[in-house]
Amino acid sequence: MLQLEYHNLLLKTILTERIASPTPVSIDQVISDFDNVTFHISTPEVKTRILISISIKCFNDLVKYGANEVLAREYGPYVVAPEDGYDFSIQLDLEKDIPQDPEEREALIMKIALLRRNTMAAPFERAIDLHHALAEQASRFTTEAAPTGEGSEVMAIHYRDEEALYVQATHDRVTVIFSTVFREETDRIFGKVFLSEFVDARKRAIQNAPQVLYRNDPPLEIRDVVGAKHNESIGYITFVLFPRHLTAQKREQSISHIQTFRDYFHYHIKAAKAYMHSRMRRRVADFLKVLNRAQPEQEEKEKKTASGRSFRQA
Repeated sequence: MLQLEYHNLLLKTILTERIASPTPVSIDQVISDFDNVTFHISTPEVKTRILISISIKCFNDLVKYGANEVLAREYGPYVVAPEDGYDFSIQLDLEKDIPQDPEEREALIMKIALLRRNTMAAPFERAIDLHHALAEQASRFTTEAAPTGEGSEVMAIHYRDEEALYVQATHDRVTVIFSTVFREETDRIFGKVFLSEFVDARKRAIQNAPQVLYRNDPPLEIRDVVGAKHNESIGYITFVLFPRHLTAQKREQSISHIQTFRDYFHYHIKAAKAYMHSRMRRRVADFLKVLNRAQPEQEEKEKKTASGRSFRQA
């Protein structure tokens, strides 16, 4: 099975090679990532200053939910004015910013390679922080009088042309809803099969996994949100993250996992279709071999009379 990394592997490889190179070289490369994300890594001024820029379709949505604060926290010393046509840029000076310690250098490269992940993490971090605040407030009340958290802000991130994800926090959970478009009827069928396996796996052996729900109409949490569509080709997948998934030890891992769900989901659909097509082609090839081995019986042209004399039929 394909292992999808949280970081951009090509961006990490380029930075590793350029930093390890004894002589600086010029760079001008555009890198595509999932969900219409584009990176531009270049040396526009001098070869020793590497500019890394990122363009995200939903950047304005992310800014509303704290993306600038998260990026400033993660890349503060390296942040520069955004490059034209891009949403956010950082600059790495090979003469000043590269740590001498190999582990620190590797950590810096990995942090830059996680630029997309860290940018997309802003609404999830806000939801988790809000969940903890609501949980603390709820702990002061009795079970009957505890606030439910209903009506708290639903953060909508339109990260693809026709798809979005929605995040809402309450005192006892964080709900993440993906809307996804199925281009073909077979994709919708495979999707239902995979998601039903999520539910069955949780019942059988993985009780600690988040709850997963699937439906074609918008869930109650986002029914009044502008842009939530009700269409046969659109499915809504709901993840319910419970407090055990939102602890300080697990929050970063949970954020990383939930971000890659949509990519894994559609990857499995395409892989299943490719596997079935390969099996069908193999079966057709086996049938053709059987047909090629089959020889039709030769019709008997020599006939015999009752007296035993033989003759050939014209």
